[in-house]
Amino acid sequence: MRIMKKNFKVLLIAVFVAIASCSFTTKKFDNPEKDKLLIDLITYVLKKGHYSPKDMDDAFSKNIYKNFIDGVDPLKRYFLNSDIEEFKQYETDIDDQIKIKDVTFFKLVYKRLTERIAQIEKIYPRILELPFDYSIEEELNVDYDKITYSKNLKALENRWRKQLKFTTISNYYDLIEENGTNLNGEPEERKNEDYEEPKSLSEIEIEARENTKSSMSEYFDFVNDLESKDYFGIFLNTIVEDFDPHTNYFAPSDRDRFELQMSGKLEGIGARLQKKNDYIKIVEVISGGPAWRGEHVEVGDMIMKVRQESEKEAVSIIGMRLDDAVKLIKGPKGTKVILTIKRVDGSIEEEIITRDVVEIEETYAKSTLIKKEDKNYGLIDLRQFYFDMQNYKERNAANDVKKEIIRLKKEGMEGLIIDLRGNGGGSLRTAVDMAGLFIKEGPIVQVASSGSKKEVLKDNDDEIVWNGPLVILVNELSASASEILAAAMQDYKRAIVVGSKQSYGKGTVQNLLDLNQWLRNNDMGDMGSLKLTTQKFYRVNGGSTQLEGVKSYIVMAVLHSYIDIGEKN
Repeated sequence: MRIMKKNFKVLLIAVFVAIASCSFTTKKFDNPEKDKLLIDLITYVLKKGHYSPKDMDDAFSKNIYKNFIDGVDPLKRYFLNSDIEEFKQYETDIDDQIKIKDVTFFKLVYKRLTERIAQIEKIYPRILELPFDYSIEEELNVDYDKITYSKNLKALENRWRKQLKFTTISNYYDLIEENGTNLNGEPEERKNEDYEEPKSLSEIEIEARENTKSSMSEYFDFVNDLESKDYFGIFLNTIVEDFDPHTNYFAPSDRDRFELQMSGKLEGIGARLQKKNDYIKIVEVISGGPAWRGEHVEVGDMIMKVRQESEKEAVSIIGMRLDDAVKLIKGPKGTKVILTIKRVDGSIEEEIITRDVVEIEETYAKSTLIKKEDKNYGLIDLRQFYFDMQNYKERNAANDVKKEIIRLKKEGMEGLIIDLRGNGGGSLRTAVDMAGLFIKEGPIVQVASSGSKKEVLKDNDDEIVWNGPLVILVNELSASASEILAAAMQDYKRAIVVGSKQSYGKGTVQNLLDLNQWLRNNDMGDMGSLKLTTQKFYRVNGGSTQLEGVKSYIVMAVLHSYIDIGEKN
């Protein structure tokens, strides 16, 4: 097991649903900091809009206390026992602090965390300077829920030493394999004329420590890019997720990524970026995008500066946070951005790229025709129930699946399989429209808001696009809209559901609410969005998929069957 995986964010960009209620103003709070305003906004929306709002009491406070500390230090590699003792004074006070927009608990935890991170950043290079003593047998407990926090800084350093040693041993064995050497340091059999003398075991050990050090350096580059607002986002999510696991706070950049995931579209240059050693590196050029069409960049290029066509001066992005660099690079369709690029060969050039709409093809429905025993079966792979959040009719999963069915019918399809394994859901409307492709008309799902009667969502189109044999594949990760479609087809006896014993078991509906809509005269910038659970949904037969999921007619053992996964867990 490797402990420090390479951390990076893959960023791309794109807007969603909103509902209106009352209005806040950003005039004179006692403390007009953005964090306090966010607390005020979010708690208001939770109380007024959540399907089942909960009391913010001492029990709630204890949950926030534990989950936030676990969230920022899940592996117990930073905080000491003394830190936890200091934090405990607020264990039952956080609910009261939230009510008066007091962020004392958050500030204390954040301040201490940054202090401990700085201490460890100085310690780890020293630990890796010399070889470890590999002759002693040591134990490293990776059951982090059961281990205690370190007693003091010396004990914390020893915990890091063991972890770094473990990682180095893992690197060492990988290098032994790559180097063609056995564990006794003897070269394996010479296989061809290009054979090179393998490195010695001592050279491999040095390289293993250097690899560990390099991974740690990348890890701390990532950690040091995080700001107070990033950790405050974790704190806010600790609060909202205590209401239910599907209610989430999205900071502006997180909301952009969520919207991209839902629509499969963005406006920009069409490249995936990663920060590496202070440079913004291109890790993928998206096929069909403007950067790809104009052959402006290639994988491995580094972006050094960014200039907008309306500006004379370029902005250096070396050392800049990835989120901030992406904000400069993205932009509306038709606008131009001038990038100063350091090529893979070391040369430096300017590239003028006209931004455009970029579609992430892996988001969308894919199909193929399978020929077996003189039969033709159509297979449609659907990863999510996507839709264009600006214009539903422009592109959505239901319309795309309809097109794929029509194409497969022309190719002689005799039976259809829709693969919803791993499909976590998406648009409720899309699920209803898709179900309508297989029945003449009728109810698809019932939704209930708090204190209201159930509303029946129907297919009102009497067109049937496919009336032949239908199989729907599900697993434990098929959730939400996937369960709506599978349940409706099951209740109409229209499809055979095949796969895991049951699907994920999510029976709730969320809406994405723009928090800025409640503000007047806001001079604090974008406040982000709240994905809020507002309804529950029920099957055509009146049953709920909450916890229960959709049961398969034919159960097939898959990898996830052996893992505790799903809403009930």
